[in-house]
Amino acid sequence: MEFKTQIGKDINHAAEILQGGGIVGIPTETVYGLAGNALNEDAVLKIFKAKNRPFFDPLIVHTHAIPEISRYVKHVPERLLPLMERFMPGPLTVLLPRTTAIPDLVTSGLERVAFRIPNHPVALELLRSMDFPLAAPSANPFGYISPTRAQHILAQLGGIIPYILDGGECGIGIESTIVGMEGDAIVVYRLGGLSIEQIEQIAGEVTIQDHSTSDPAGPGMLESHYAPRKPMILGDIDTLLDEYRGRKIAVLSFCKKYDADWSYILSPEGDIDVAAKRLFAGMRELDATDADLIIAESLPDGGLGRAVNDRLRRAAATPKP
Repeated sequence: MEFKTQIGKDINHAAEILQGGGIVGIPTETVYGLAGNALNEDAVLKIFKAKNRPFFDPLIVHTHAIPEISRYVKHVPERLLPLMERFMPGPLTVLLPRTTAIPDLVTSGLERVAFRIPNHPVALELLRSMDFPLAAPSANPFGYISPTRAQHILAQLGGIIPYILDGGECGIGIESTIVGMEGDAIVVYRLGGLSIEQIEQIAGEVTIQDHSTSDPAGPGMLESHYAPRKPMILGDIDTLLDEYRGRKIAVLSFCKKYDADWSYILSPEGDIDVAAKRLFAGMRELDATDADLIIAESLPDGGLGRAVNDRLRRAAATPKP
């Protein structure tokens, strides 16, 4: 079915579509999500089809309060509770043992479900109006750059979904951090909008799973992901500009301007949080140019820099041109 996709701020209209088994774009503080009733397999299937997402890549489920999460999981490990109480709502996703209320399709058959409470007033108002949680991966074609504005969704999924709930530009700009338990240890499965330093301040030392897999234990763990259509290479920009001299080059840099055909500076002031917020918008802008390829550099590895570098590495995880 083809839709005349609309962008608007009507939470009631979005709720009506979701209650009828449809899917809509919704804002969060991290990135925009493509939402559907997490308990309705037909609605979840629409999400996978709209994104062209492989069924082995599980979805994150969103709700508005920790007691709501408890309705759909067998238990919450005691070590995760302080993190949940501190960072929910927020850019934290937890992997928890699910009950049969959560369809296999949501978790790709895995025994754990990923839950999150978004810290965005529009998303929370929508979720409070629902009597079911929402499955909501990022609202982009599978593997492409995540959207941080409503217009990004329209450019990619226009005609495929009926409605995009506009909540403005996302405040964080990269996806949530995913944590869970392996035995007695807290494991970070995906780096994201909550830094390791913030987590360890509450929970103590954690283990970081720094490798990707084609058989993910949780959402967003594939090696090649968040990628522009154009080839993207990560490294020292001066060296790469010299190596690819004669090609049409777009440069994505942290804080320095380079002499290239197209240039996008993530944060002229060198602010890593600002760079994280602008990352996906910058990748989109450069992907829309006539460049042959995009070259980019890593950020300092502290705070959200580690998560930004994870996204850059995955965006560049394709063969060199």
